[in-house]
This record gives sequence, C-alpha cells and structure tokens, in this order.
Amino acid sequence: MSRTLRSLTVFCGSSPGTDPSFVRAAETFGQRLAARDIALVYGGGGNGMMGAVARATLEAGGRAIGVIPTFLTEKEEPLPGLSELHHTTSMHERKTKMAELGDAFVALPGGIGTFEELFEILTWSQLGIHSKPVGILHVGAFFDPLIALVDGAVTAGFLRAVDRTRLVDALEPDELLDRLAVARIPPSVLSDDRLDLSPRTDLT
Repeated sequence: MSRTLRSLTVFCGSSPGTDPSFVRAAETFGQRLAARDIALVYGGGGNGMMGAVARATLEAGGRAIGVIPTFLTEKEEPLPGLSELHHTTSMHERKTKMAELGDAFVALPGGIGTFEELFEILTWSQLGIHSKPVGILHVGAFFDPLIALVDGAVTAGFLRAVDRTRLVDALEPDELLDRLAVARIPPSVLSDDRLDLSPRTDLT
C-alpha cells in the first residue's frame, strides 16, 4: 500500500559538518522535496544542515515549516522567509509538534540532537504512538556506525528483528522517498502478547 507524503519532518545538524558533501546532500534533499511537492518540517534554524535543507526547499519553490523553542531564538535566529514558523515553550513541545506536522521522518547527518530525535521517533513507532515511516539518507559512510549499532542490538537480543524494519535507509533522496511511501509499519510491541515487559526478578 502506498501513502501520499504531503509533508516530511527532517532531523539534522545545526552545524554544516567538516565535509562539504553533507551540505550538498541537504541541499539536494530539499530540492527533491520541493520537486515532489512535499513540505519540509524542520527545526526552524538557519545554520548548518538545517539552514541548507530549508533554503534549498524554499529556493526550489517548496514549502518549509519551522518549529523552534522560544528560548533558542536568543542564540539561533530562525531562517527568514519560512512558509510557517511555530514557536514552542520547550524541546519536548517542539518534538511533539514536528511529529504532528510530518507524514514521515528522515534523519540527515547531525549530532547528539539528531540521534536523539531519530531514536525517540523510532521508539514512538515501536510503542504505537504513531504509524509513520522513519528513514535515514546515507551520506558517505556517516550512518554506517549507527546501522551497525542497530543491527548489533538485534543480534544481542535487545531489538526484535521486525522492529529493525521500522528504519528505512537509502543512498539517494528519491529512492528514500519512494521507500517511505510504501514502507510497512510493524505492529506495536504492546500488541504482541508474547512480549514480556515485566521487570526481571531472577537476576543475581
């Protein structure tokens, strides 16, 4: 079953990184969103990867929707010319709003904040809080250690193999967007009667 992606929430760095290919990838992704009439939802800033993907979306005739906590605007000026700008009172409220506005989620290269947002949205999927696809766009080998970490969690028995399929990945923007449109979301872990979520009592 294919879904229509009208908007997509992007998690990425507020820094540009050390390799120019990072910013180029963000710009290309923004251009492809605009070409496919998919609105960008992102953190609202004008710096780094965030600014690059938003500017590219707008310059290509697309829509860019920013969501930023008020306290961050003192240090990070929102990108001028956004299609919409939502102010929130906290980071938690920001993430909730970004989750509401996006039909899917994609992570581009970034730091701790990007990793945290990616894994939180995957956790929400696992718990059935949302049923939207989640993906990462490979830029060089940046995400290879993250993929290895997730696959290692499956091997070690901390992540069900079916939940590994919640994370879609691709090398090219259009390939990723196509995969997100047809991604099948597994049932929540809470719907699995065989899953024991109770505390262990046999540990010594």
